[in-house]
Amino acid sequence: MSRPVFTVHTPDTAPAAARPTMAGIHRKLGHLPTGVGLMSESPELLKGFLTAAATFESTDLDPVAREVVVLTVATRNECHICVAMHTATLERHGGAPELIAALRDGTEPPDARLAALRRFTLAVLDHRGAVPDDELAAFLDAGWQPRHALDVVLGVGTYTISTFANRLTDAPLDPPLAAYAWQPAG
Repeated sequence: MSRPVFTVHTPDTAPAAARPTMAGIHRKLGHLPTGVGLMSESPELLKGFLTAAATFESTDLDPVAREVVVLTVATRNECHICVAMHTATLERHGGAPELIAALRDGTEPPDARLAALRRFTLAVLDHRGAVPDDELAAFLDAGWQPRHALDVVLGVGTYTISTFANRLTDAPLDPPLAAYAWQPAG
């Protein structure tokens, strides 16, 4: 029988350097997400992810646009926990049910501008950052600015870290997220 490579730490088992960060997250959220327990094995990764996530939250992208980026990454990477968490977040930010359904199903959102954002996010993922000129032009033609392209790159990098950590476990969803359970379409 093989032993798991990664441990989902608790504040009692985590490296000492990760414990204050974990305690802060627990105070803020009221629970400790599984991904945080996994990332805490590397206190530097945990701090880096949280710093990058806070930086992404402060970009010029509005909350719905940021969640379009995150849900696009989460569905592409088939991170069930991430899709559930960010579906709930998008709902809290007033995301339309049709937008949420399209993002979860991996289809074009009905809003043309958000559809262009989703396509550009996929292009960043698909081309490992080397987005073809025509795909960048289509993004900009939809009304986005060059700085938004850079913000998308930040979001893709940040939430790729999160999907890696969250996919290392088959932990059940926290009860409040169970209503947002997701399976890939098709």
